Amino acid sequence: MPADVVPSTGQLPGPSNELLAELEGAYKDLHANPELSMQEHRTSGIAADWLRQHGYEVTQGVGGTGVVGLLRNGEGATVLLRADMDALPIKESTGLPYASGQTGTDRFGQATSIAHACGHDMHVAWMMGATRILAENRDKWRGTVMAVFQPGEETAQGARAMIADGMVKRFPKPDVALGQHVMPLPAGQLGYRAGTMLSAGDSWEVTLFGRGAHGSMPQKSIDPVVMAASAVMRLQTVVSREVAMTDSAVVTVGTLQAGLSENVIPDRALLRLNVRTFKDQVRGRVLAAVKRILEAEATASGASKPPAFSVLSEYPVTRNDGAATRKVADALERRFGAERVEEIEPATASEDFSLFGAAWDIPSVFWVVGGIDREVFAAAEKAGKTDELPANHAPDFAPVIDPTLRVGVEAMLAAAEAWLVDGRTSA
Repeated sequence: MPADVVPSTGQLPGPSNELLAELEGAYKDLHANPELSMQEHRTSGIAADWLRQHGYEVTQGVGGTGVVGLLRNGEGATVLLRADMDALPIKESTGLPYASGQTGTDRFGQATSIAHACGHDMHVAWMMGATRILAENRDKWRGTVMAVFQPGEETAQGARAMIADGMVKRFPKPDVALGQHVMPLPAGQLGYRAGTMLSAGDSWEVTLFGRGAHGSMPQKSIDPVVMAASAVMRLQTVVSREVAMTDSAVVTVGTLQAGLSENVIPDRALLRLNVRTFKDQVRGRVLAAVKRILEAEATASGASKPPAFSVLSEYPVTRNDGAATRKVADALERRFGAERVEEIEPATASEDFSLFGAAWDIPSVFWVVGGIDREVFAAAEKAGKTDELPANHAPDFAPVIDPTLRVGVEAMLAAAEAWLVDGRTSA
């Protein structure tokens, strides 16, 4: 372990070098064999087998490919620990010896490359390490551990699917839900925040309808390419002209598809767009503006019918419970030292983790773990180029294994033992 990473001081021991080597092998295997959202059959099988091997009561197939493991160890708090499992429809460009070369079919029926470009493979490895250490040290804690390996976070399907599959009625009510995510911070650094931690996220698919014609006869067409292009440009004004400077929002058009031939004007265009907001009022205003602009562009173009809208995903704002967050932050500081734990600003990423807390009406806490080589990060920071470092969802993003793997396992243990070791059930 690097000298600048503070060793474990908690009551639950950190991972041994032997366990870290095993987890590293599992991580590299998961990284090389990613699976898309709601298709995590191999990954969930690995998770379930691991939990059974270490004495957990295991339920598979929760919400499709979700896995829930229970480890009961006397009277005490019930703590939900969550790790997401799915990968992204991205072609990896890290050049790592264990890089993914996998391909598959995405939720739109399109062939795609697949890569763990968000770090969920690291999350699975963290959970594997924490659950084994908890199982091997039952004399040091009391209560119940609920290990949740969740599918479909990238499409906001997984948590809802598990809840819809009766998760709240089928399993004990937790006292707290805990989750963490690898992020482009210096490796070994941890970030937390009480209250709003992550933004809401809304993704739509929109079809604009025109009238097709020969490319040489545009007068016979209603050109959906021009309609879409105008709409994309006008959508950029939503944030700059309809959101107050004291608020914040992001509107991104990630997909624009129209036509197959250069001399054929198609009869429709497809947009897929994403909106991120922190406040419910801003969210409503931005979504209404997006719909208004798309409908107005269709009308201005003389479209025969208005656009068709469909919701691809909806993520709630991730809000951390204040008292529970303080408890987690204190535990992390005890484990790693205050210099490794910092309060951070809200991030515009989105998560479905908080749905578990909402479903049970319990406090939840979500924090982040750095995964960028410390020297690389320091050099980029000195040069004012941290925005150029690989980040989640980039094809060249992959956290450094050392010390990210160890720190994530220890962070999960530190947070869990804040409820399990002292036996208190309240935040």
